[in-house]
Amino acid sequence: MTNTSLEVIGYVRCDYKEKFGIPRQSGLTDCATAFIEMLPPYNQAEAFRGLDGFSHLWLLWDFSKAHKNGFTATVKPPKLGGNQRMGVFATRSPFRPNNIGLSSVRLLDIIYNEENGCVHGLVVSGADILDGTPVYDIKPYLPYTDSHPEATGGWTDSLDIPELSVRFSDDITAKLETIFSSAQIEALKEILAQDPRPGYQDEPNRRYGMLYGGYDIRFTISGDTLTISEVAEPGPQ
Repeated sequence: MTNTSLEVIGYVRCDYKEKFGIPRQSGLTDCATAFIEMLPPYNQAEAFRGLDGFSHLWLLWDFSKAHKNGFTATVKPPKLGGNQRMGVFATRSPFRPNNIGLSSVRLLDIIYNEENGCVHGLVVSGADILDGTPVYDIKPYLPYTDSHPEATGGWTDSLDIPELSVRFSDDITAKLETIFSSAQIEALKEILAQDPRPGYQDEPNRRYGMLYGGYDIRFTISGDTLTISEVAEPGPQ
């Protein structure tokens, strides 16, 4: 086997502080923004010439929290209830021969460093990536070749993916507004509406929690309604 190495060109900075709660695919939460912090020498302004003409990008990145030794040919997709196996190449599981992730995101802005003229980073939306994730490459999304409206989705075509109704009290609303921007609150609602639980978890009396923007968002789910019950500072790690 031939080994190779990849250069890290930047890091993702966003509100997703743990795996639980991250959108399962890119583009599902358009309100959620992320910052791609560029590293030298890949932050040279010349490397980004012409990029502002594209609305969307492809990001290639490292599943840095999913590295493990050995190869497993099949995995259990959470959306299949965690009890059916599919070939790893028929899924987007992070447990792959090479732990490389691929995300399609919307480009919102290119931020330049006023002192040296280099690119500080990119502001994007729709990312499904953990905070601190290493980025390997950035490529423009090309509508004339990357979009395939006639494509079929294999076993995912039969999935029932309902959207939850997200509710919270006036007190929770007030607390969220003191912590987050309106865009962050809308992004949080989009994330929760997609039901962050694995497909095999359906416990109406269970209280869930996920880290978002440095805070512990606690909630319950009954039927098709998700209710935020508390917003707390996370405990010691």
